[in-house]
Amino acid sequence: MLRRPKDSKAVFEEIRSLLTEQRNPRSLDIDTKSIPEILEIINEEDHLVAPAVKKEIPYIAKAVELIVESFKQGGRLIYVGAGTSGRLGVLDAAECPPTFGTPHWMVQGIIAGGYGALVHAVEGAEDNAKAGIKAIRRRRVSPRDTVVGISACKRTPFVVAAISEASRRGARTIYVTAIPREKVDIQADVIIAPVVGPEVIMGSTRMKAGTATKLVLNMLTTASMIRLGKVYGNMMVDLQATSQKLIERSKRVIMMATGVDYEAAAKYLRLAKGSVKVAIVMILAKVGYDEAVRRLKEANGFVRYAIEIKDKDRG
Repeated sequence: MLRRPKDSKAVFEEIRSLLTEQRNPRSLDIDTKSIPEILEIINEEDHLVAPAVKKEIPYIAKAVELIVESFKQGGRLIYVGAGTSGRLGVLDAAECPPTFGTPHWMVQGIIAGGYGALVHAVEGAEDNAKAGIKAIRRRRVSPRDTVVGISACKRTPFVVAAISEASRRGARTIYVTAIPREKVDIQADVIIAPVVGPEVIMGSTRMKAGTATKLVLNMLTTASMIRLGKVYGNMMVDLQATSQKLIERSKRVIMMATGVDYEAAAKYLRLAKGSVKVAIVMILAKVGYDEAVRRLKEANGFVRYAIEIKDKDRG
């Protein structure tokens, strides 16, 4: 259920009580410090981020399961956020096609204020709950999709409304915030709450909270893509060779996976029509293009299993 708009005093009181809006006792006199001392304080606080994320792994794992289910059903992962949170969601979505060879529709990012808000702050966009609802409707979110709301302070109206609408439409929902779980009153299937404590600069959640969010989003998409067979060992095998760097990386992956030299890797990448996966299966299983494609389909895209498939139907 969407909460009714609050008056200014109520919003003030809510914000004042948030952990992300408290003063950090370890940086109270940071304005008197030398540059190296300032940087040491920031760095020491950053050391709190990874342990906070580690505590959330059970919840992150549940979220990955939901995302993988969506992908297997032909659904999407859609991030929704405002400000830093929105930019991080759009960034993670944008990096999936070149890294994992996903179609652009598969992982998407919605930011309050539209894509212009990626480079310039759009005043008041995060407070527009109606815009959050419209954004979900515009994407025609369905029960096949998973929608991830990102809000360090947990209260962002645009994000709360978007998650509420996504849930109403039957989508799986996940909420990522820096507020202790017991204080999160958002209705979502999974709450991920890495508590990193007050920021070095009060309320500047682009710092520790933003770093924690980036780590969580990395885990969500990377683990999901691994479960879809887009990684062989620890190498990207579904990357899209859309630049010279990625073409050469493709060849290097083939070389490392199979032991062939540079010229052979280039040859097989060409024979495999640019697919690193197909090239690896062709080399290691000693099969042609069509058979490699068939094996990968039978193995649901997993290179390791495609190599191990026997030609049982051929005797």
